[in-house]
Amino acid sequence: MTSIGATSDIAPDIAPAPPVLAEVVRSGFTEGHHRGSLVVLAADGGVEWALGDPAAPVFPRSSNKPMQAAAILRAGLDLSGERLALAAASHSGERFHLELARTMLAEHGLSTDDLRTPPDLPLDPVEAEAYLAAGHVRERITMNCSGKHAAMLAACVRNGWDTATYLDPAHPLQRLVHQVIEEAAGEPVAAVGTDGCGAPLMAIGLVGLARAFRSFVLAEPGTAERRVADAMRAHPEYVAGTRRPDTWLMREVPGTLSKMGAEAVQAVALADGRALAFKIDDGSGRAIGPVLARTLELLGVDAPVVSRIGRAPLSGGAAEVGEIRATF
Repeated sequence: MTSIGATSDIAPDIAPAPPVLAEVVRSGFTEGHHRGSLVVLAADGGVEWALGDPAAPVFPRSSNKPMQAAAILRAGLDLSGERLALAAASHSGERFHLELARTMLAEHGLSTDDLRTPPDLPLDPVEAEAYLAAGHVRERITMNCSGKHAAMLAACVRNGWDTATYLDPAHPLQRLVHQVIEEAAGEPVAAVGTDGCGAPLMAIGLVGLARAFRSFVLAEPGTAERRVADAMRAHPEYVAGTRRPDTWLMREVPGTLSKMGAEAVQAVALADGRALAFKIDDGSGRAIGPVLARTLELLGVDAPVVSRIGRAPLSGGAAEVGEIRATF
């Protein structure tokens, strides 16, 4: 056994740490860092600049939802407007989200019992507090992916596919999702896992994720990809919620497509085809806003919403004593 400080002929195979994308500054003292990888694509689709290793596969988590929604359309389910936006959503659990998810199920002879989402509270903290105060308990419909699952189940009904196994990676719908993700990303899926909602989860690189969002914004009108992008941009409150950055950005910067994912993933495409994607390595969502805002600033996006998204204050007692800020 080699003791500390002793030399060894065996060099450990240690990958370099990702670069610091954000720092945590409290009372003028830097108390922490958030590392990660980031890529920005130019309008022509080429990599304009990058930090870290944006080619390495990641699980995009809910940033894959636009591709999943496109697969649902390709499966023949005719969704549009708020319904299609909710199919691509990580909704906040506001009343209008839950009402539409229930309606989508009922329209196809389904109920909340058919959902395979785990019982959960509303994603938005304000909604979660109100939900609990009203005496409710965790439900499948309240889970933030219930709109996507309602649409998946409806697509199964439309095609006569088994609804009990709709989350199996070998299910016809999930095989179609796999295909759409590979086509949009322009690269093969590197791994298949299970998302927090129970759906199959396909790993791609950040370059591929940014490429996918770019392809949706630039897709021909009437295609599944463009229909998803248009629905999300027209009804951003159904994609996220009234207090969520994705909603603010799509509402206030015309033509922008934006979708966050768990474990601190974010993808955005602008109307002109420029796109970005990043992942905070430690999965901390608190760093998303500052990193996203700084990247948008470097892309020349000049809108008040950028500063609003980027603000991440730290509290000490009842006072603001610091912030999380981007380092690039």
